[in-house]
Amino acid sequence: MLKIAGTAAGAAAVTAAVPAPGASAAGAAFAHPGLLHTQADLDRMAARVKAGAAPYTAGFARLTANRHAQSTWTARPAATVYRGSGTPENYRVLYNDVHAAYQNALRRHVGGDSAHADTAVAILNAWSATLTRLDGTADRFLAAGLYGYQFANAAELVRDREGFELARFQKMMRSVFLPVSSDFLTRHNGAYVSNYWTNWDLAAMACVLAVGILCDDRTAVDQAVSYFRSGDGMGSVRNAIPVVHPDGLAEWAEAGRDQGHALLGVGLMATVCEMAWNQGIDLYGYDDSRFLKGAEYVAKWSMGGSVPYTALTRKKGAPGVWSGRETTSRAAAVDPAMTRPIWAMIANHYTERRGLDAPYVTRIAARTAPEGGGGDYGPNSGGYDQLGFGTLTFTRDRASTAQATASPTPASGAATGARSESSAPSSTAGPQGGRGRDLANTGSADVPAWTAAAGVTAVAGGLLLLRRRGRAGRDSA
Repeated sequence: MLKIAGTAAGAAAVTAAVPAPGASAAGAAFAHPGLLHTQADLDRMAARVKAGAAPYTAGFARLTANRHAQSTWTARPAATVYRGSGTPENYRVLYNDVHAAYQNALRRHVGGDSAHADTAVAILNAWSATLTRLDGTADRFLAAGLYGYQFANAAELVRDREGFELARFQKMMRSVFLPVSSDFLTRHNGAYVSNYWTNWDLAAMACVLAVGILCDDRTAVDQAVSYFRSGDGMGSVRNAIPVVHPDGLAEWAEAGRDQGHALLGVGLMATVCEMAWNQGIDLYGYDDSRFLKGAEYVAKWSMGGSVPYTALTRKKGAPGVWSGRETTSRAAAVDPAMTRPIWAMIANHYTERRGLDAPYVTRIAARTAPEGGGGDYGPNSGGYDQLGFGTLTFTRDRASTAQATASPTPASGAATGARSESSAPSSTAGPQGGRGRDLANTGSADVPAWTAAAGVTAVAGGLLLLRRRGRAGRDSA
């Protein structure tokens, strides 16, 4: 795919200069732990594993077998993390350490061995004492979004652990990760707002929301929630899922690109919905459960089922730099064996918490169980885009009728100011943007062999560019 070159360091410096959203007022604390896992969730996992209950034991076995979940893990922090071609890339060190921190923290809560908590704390403290900057090409926005939300989740699991430098870690998250992701949602790297595919917005939203909750920053949380509902970019719910069909399925825009990125987007949207739910904000049910309809569509399609697709044309480039258009005309070919550890979270919310039917999501979740985590889905970056282990962490009992019809309720004292539903946003994704360089419409430096998108045409300066994306090696946004 076409990638516009620019001065990465200069663009990164501009992004870093944007101030992070302000901290919320005193007394407006959020529920903790309250990102992907609440204390009730952690207690449930521990009790079920101790009792030898399936499928928790199978999920926990996947966790304990992962090399990142060992208490012998040693961090390798860096002052600057680079992601993107043309830079001394070292972001692999970061995502491996992030997953080691998360897996060790989770293992401590479920298995009870304090050595794993100590390891998680040591990793997090090492990075907060060292990291000062994210740099690289436009792919630095992916690094901020993906590893930002994951880092926040790891920290949330040990936030009260003795020896954890919480204030220093929060400062790092608010100065290094949050400004990059917040600025992306605001300015999109100076590009037309439709230049970047769905998962770029969703990664940024996940980071802004997670850091906001970790740091009790209401402004950040409100930014992420508002963008989910009515943002201009491809990642807001009505732009990511633009058409609801009569059969109840709603097409995922990025299905016209390729299967791997569509799965990534579904996993990221679920992550945003789950973290918001644990703070009393129902994005899962927003716009008549639009996300469920989109997830059902992707699940059916990923299992080889036939799905409709409405042609989508999006504007690419940036004002004054380059302009073009790209049309996706049909759903891409799929490999039914391809998976990401995303389905348990979605299936258990809609079928167990809410008592709704989700036949395709339920089937694909069963097919891919027990879910592993980072390191279990290949050695490249795409295998680390989700924290995973959903069979262990999200399996739950069916809620009672009264519970299933109730609104989400955060822990006592949590902020609920973002809970009110706004009116439904427009489904039209108008191209917008500002000035900028170093654009990427895809993260093309990080694509795997499976990204053979169907029916994609790009027009750039009068040149028709037809290309099947099949570069092996990496697999993110």
